[in-house]
Amino acid sequence: MPDNSQVQPFSFNCEGGLVLNQSTFIMQPGQALELTNFEPDVEGGYRRINGYEPYIIQQVPATALSSEPMLMTALFHDYVVAARGEKIFSSASTTLSQKILIGTAMSGSGTINAKSTTSFSSSGTLYIDSEIFTYTGVTATTFTGVTRATSSTTAAAHAANVVISESWTERDTGRTNAAKYKFERFNFDGNDKFIIADQVNSPTIFNTSLSATDVSSAGGGEVSTVVTGAKDVAAFKSHMFYAGMPNTPQEVVFSVPFDEDNFATASGAGSFKVDDTIVGLKVFREDLFIFCENRIFKLSGTSSANFAVIPVTRNIGCINGDTIQEFAGDLIFLGPDGLRTIAGTARIGDVELGTISSNVQTLFRENLGDSGAFTSLVIPDKTQYRIFFSKEGAVEKSTIGVICVLKGQTFEFSKIKGIRPACTDSVVESGNVIPIHGSFDGYVYRQDQGNTFNGTLVEAKYRSPDLTFGDPGIRKHMQRVNINYAPESTIDADMFVRYDYEAKDSSRPAAYPLDTTDVVGTYGAVSVYGNATYGGPSQPIVRKSVEGSGFAVALRVEDGATSTGPYSLKGFQMEYQLGARR
Repeated sequence: MPDNSQVQPFSFNCEGGLVLNQSTFIMQPGQALELTNFEPDVEGGYRRINGYEPYIIQQVPATALSSEPMLMTALFHDYVVAARGEKIFSSASTTLSQKILIGTAMSGSGTINAKSTTSFSSSGTLYIDSEIFTYTGVTATTFTGVTRATSSTTAAAHAANVVISESWTERDTGRTNAAKYKFERFNFDGNDKFIIADQVNSPTIFNTSLSATDVSSAGGGEVSTVVTGAKDVAAFKSHMFYAGMPNTPQEVVFSVPFDEDNFATASGAGSFKVDDTIVGLKVFREDLFIFCENRIFKLSGTSSANFAVIPVTRNIGCINGDTIQEFAGDLIFLGPDGLRTIAGTARIGDVELGTISSNVQTLFRENLGDSGAFTSLVIPDKTQYRIFFSKEGAVEKSTIGVICVLKGQTFEFSKIKGIRPACTDSVVESGNVIPIHGSFDGYVYRQDQGNTFNGTLVEAKYRSPDLTFGDPGIRKHMQRVNINYAPESTIDADMFVRYDYEAKDSSRPAAYPLDTTDVVGTYGAVSVYGNATYGGPSQPIVRKSVEGSGFAVALRVEDGATSTGPYSLKGFQMEYQLGARR
């Protein structure tokens, strides 16, 4: 019989992230045996991630087949630039409020009065509610030459200040057999520009109006002998660098200074080769890093007169150039043994010691065979790197990704399930981080937004290690679980208490619902309860009386059956009474 005179507390903070390479017997209490669609929070705990929502309402047009995936999505000067099939399109990245004079007939042509037409094309297609319009001209506040109810839509009355959005505008055509794009935003001469490379065709340069110009000069020769089919581009020391050409996969070609379309060697252009196939270029601090399949190099110097290629390592390479990102003051990339950083790779010769993702290496090992489908992005205000394994033919709800967060000097990980990007980008505009992805269905979405995955419920799961409270031979009769968590809105989640490694004959109490109505108090001034520190009024404490007993105890938290907003699990305190020794 349990000793009713004593209740034992056991407390732990939620920290350490997902750990898959250790036995549950030796894991730290705050680590997670399962952590899906939670993110290690730089402010402490595990936070249920946001969802994703359409960033542009309309689908990017397909060139030939409706099944064509997105090959690029990028943000440039208030535009979203997207590639699908053999064409490149743009759409204004913001929508504008407008009004139509109710009762005004526009059976043929007419005008739409808007608050502003800034950023819209001079002619094109507009969407208002479910009606599609075409127009042939603009003034500052009107669309002119308007034709209503195009594309088999129905003319309707529209209220003042409803959203008006621009459809995709075709910017470049004739890109035969284009593959996945790389791009670079740059400014050599005071004018912002955007350059793309698609592994097949000539690289193309866009100005701020998105007028396209193919790279066409090569000193005294034709560009087809120089950079046609480049796989990657990078602006470094006022030169444009091109790499990954199909006939010269080990070569890097650079332009003259301040002119991305001039390859005259007498004016400072040039080229060099490395002894491995190049998969990606990335500028970091004062060097250009050249990632290859089995090696990594860096280019130092300022011009063709003093450029020098220096080996970083000849023992490890990069699996996929789309995984290379500047992250947390370093470069992160996917090697054959997991995620690595350049600093770690350059400093530590040993392969295993240079890998930062050993805790979740199982997830990478299971997906390395589909390395061509990797995508990644960075959310800098969360010190967060996301990598996605978008396998060919996989369904969205089963697509896996990994979140990597730098907390102090330690990397923590969790798993994403249910986001399947074909391509990605993220920028910071006016202090706001905008992470987007192009999908396999032809739409552009914004990540870290909303409470669902485009209307699909987020399946978030957390499971603690199996806890023995220091003595696996004594039965624990559970009395209560105190949950320190921070809801950001109304939530629908359940907590489960599981015993003895969830063996078939172990106790399995019903779910204990968690919602904001359960919050009964907070610790005000910072105090220590058990061995966990709980702070201010922003972290409510929910107390749940629980049932069951066992030699080991684990906690699970899962989202419920309805849409729920983000919330952070900060820590737990488990209260129990000691039973008999087995």
